[in-house]
Amino acid sequence: MIKKDYYQTLGISKSASDREIKKSYKKLAMKYHPDRNQGNKNSEKKFKIIKEAYEVLINPQKRSAYDQYGHAAFEQGNTDNSFESHFTNNSSDFSDIFGDVFGDIFGKSRTSSTQQGSDLQYNMELNLEEAVQGINKEISIPALKTCHACYGSGSNLGKKLKTCHTCQGSGQIHMRQGFFSVQQTCSNCHGKGKIITNPCFSCKGTGQIEFTKKILVKIPPGIDNNDRIKLNNEGESGKNGAAPGDLYIQITIKKHPIFERKDNNLYCEVPINFCMAALGGTLEVPTLNGKIKIKIPSETQSGKLFRIRGRGINSVRTRKIGDLLCRVVVETPVKLNEKQKNLLKKLGNSLNQNNQETNNPQSKRFFDGVKKFFDDLTK
Repeated sequence: MIKKDYYQTLGISKSASDREIKKSYKKLAMKYHPDRNQGNKNSEKKFKIIKEAYEVLINPQKRSAYDQYGHAAFEQGNTDNSFESHFTNNSSDFSDIFGDVFGDIFGKSRTSSTQQGSDLQYNMELNLEEAVQGINKEISIPALKTCHACYGSGSNLGKKLKTCHTCQGSGQIHMRQGFFSVQQTCSNCHGKGKIITNPCFSCKGTGQIEFTKKILVKIPPGIDNNDRIKLNNEGESGKNGAAPGDLYIQITIKKHPIFERKDNNLYCEVPINFCMAALGGTLEVPTLNGKIKIKIPSETQSGKLFRIRGRGINSVRTRKIGDLLCRVVVETPVKLNEKQKNLLKKLGNSLNQNNQETNNPQSKRFFDGVKKFFDDLTK
């Protein structure tokens, strides 16, 4: 069965913001929620499809993967695997999604004393040699950790938290709107149910303090531009003992002065002089592992590609090695002395006296084509 596009399911554009996604989901979920359509199997089925689309599009990593690969990103065999995947595969619990958008309307609480840490991203720039050969790099990132002075409570040690008088410690306030009982997070205590009256001097009541964390990142050989490496539990620390987030290393590869990478092949341009192009010879070309010699046949034209197999990049996914492709460019000599100019004049006269079709077949075809073009215009 072909799945409907998630954006079409929610009735939004592909450039929709998180707010627009939540707003559309809330509207559709209220319409098709099983609590409002008891016994209606069709509404229950539609609600599940709407919920599935929301869970993907509201998650930045999943949305990015969906935009790139479509539904195939979440099929079996495409789960998160080290640095190969561009998204996390942690499916949100239904109660989290339901409560985040409109669970309050149906009286479902989403108050929690713990909160998982946020994911972090570090942009790492590598040169081509580092990306091809692999390297270990130590990075320093700003992070948050639980305050040891107050053990994460945010309150000065020995000072108790005060129960919020607005919500009476529940973290939620209730209001009636028609036949709905609306439940909202308390704005006074922000859903915690407690108020800090004596903030911790170290963390200023936040329960966390900033520090610089050093991490050794192993860059695998063959990694490519825009690949990401996922380091589990190396993100921002969670609150009140919750799990930390993950750290994503975003790879950018600098432009190389000689080589250009396309997939797992390397390309480079190598200049050759007119004599070698005409008569042939042996040419020394660079590789990432040193220099090698290739044979240039006589009568080689400018732009010809020479493929050197196995001198490219070892794929980080398939482990297949690409090739090196050298494009030769015939260089016109400059700053000639009189003797050299005279020799070239003699060569030019000799070529003009002989059969042009034999010595310059491309020129012959071009000018014959030009002549035919103008002859056709005058007919």
